[in-house]
Amino acid sequence: MDRALRAALYDDTDAALDAGASLLAADPAADGELTRRGQEFVAAAWRRGWQPADVVRLVRRRLDDTHVHLVSALIRAEAGERPAPSPRWAAQLEELDPEPPRLADRFSHATAVLELYRLLLRLPALEPLDQARPSAAPRQPESRMLTRIRALLAKAEATGYPEEAEALSAKAQELMARHSIDEALLAARTHTGDVPGACRIGVDPPYETAKAVLLDAVAAANRCRAVWHDALGFSTVVGFEPDLEAVELLYTSLLVQATTALTKAEAAQRKGGRKRTKTFRQSFLAAYAHRIGDRLRAAAEGAEGEVVGGEGELLPVLAARDVAVADRMEEMFPDTVTTRLRGVSDAAGWEQGAAAADRAQVTGRPRLP
Repeated sequence: MDRALRAALYDDTDAALDAGASLLAADPAADGELTRRGQEFVAAAWRRGWQPADVVRLVRRRLDDTHVHLVSALIRAEAGERPAPSPRWAAQLEELDPEPPRLADRFSHATAVLELYRLLLRLPALEPLDQARPSAAPRQPESRMLTRIRALLAKAEATGYPEEAEALSAKAQELMARHSIDEALLAARTHTGDVPGACRIGVDPPYETAKAVLLDAVAAANRCRAVWHDALGFSTVVGFEPDLEAVELLYTSLLVQATTALTKAEAAQRKGGRKRTKTFRQSFLAAYAHRIGDRLRAAAEGAEGEVVGGEGELLPVLAARDVAVADRMEEMFPDTVTTRLRGVSDAAGWEQGAAAADRAQVTGRPRLP
């Protein structure tokens, strides 16, 4: 067993992988120990700052569905019966692929397991997300407000009628904004000692740079900060919990809207005799992200001024939260660099992407009656 693992995991060649898989396939008695080692590798990933969704995302990005089934089973087994360390962690465990690993011949199975273990062993250290803070305590069941927001956005994404989608999105935005402001005021009035947290949101291919720009715009409008990890396929978003929830919901919804708009724009291009091009799609999504960012910033500034008039204590509360988010960001990521958005050279793609962003329903933080 040890010989097989050393040969396959620490000698990064195909020959070593085949040799290790052959030894394991020939020894059914080693299966239990192989699984135990896999759970150890998963536990080591947690110590390096990874979370279940991060590991599954990277495995899906680098390997294939067979490996996703394998790592999901390992994560569930490693979690056992002990409580999850955070509410987000618990939610990620619930979202694991429920399908068991697909059985194959012993050699193919052993090969897939060793390929997965190679990846787990080489995971880099990440910035830890969870802090010991009141907001990291067991989360209460999702509020009726968030349940309504999710339902509205789901309907907006599913409807085939643009006017209905805009109305549903607008209502969701109103509820989302009110929820965030109410949570900020409640934390200030009750002196709960709430501090910023962080989460990771997947930024999937293709056109990851444009999608990362869109996520950054959504994060900034919701008093959060985002750092994109290109090689690992996600952005880390820093902010207070209600705002992190808003970013996740809004980014997902806008990405769906952008993808739908892009599909329609491409169909119109084909009718006009123009072929689909990568440059058109990249330019479309880049313009969409840029224009949405402008609209979000303007809406946030206008709505904040309106709300401050009715809640005299709100402005210093929000200012203090901005400082806290900036400090946490600097603590987690003292060294960041900017990146340049490349491949944006199609004028038609840019114009249609900007127009689609103008049609997307985005509102700021208005008060509810």
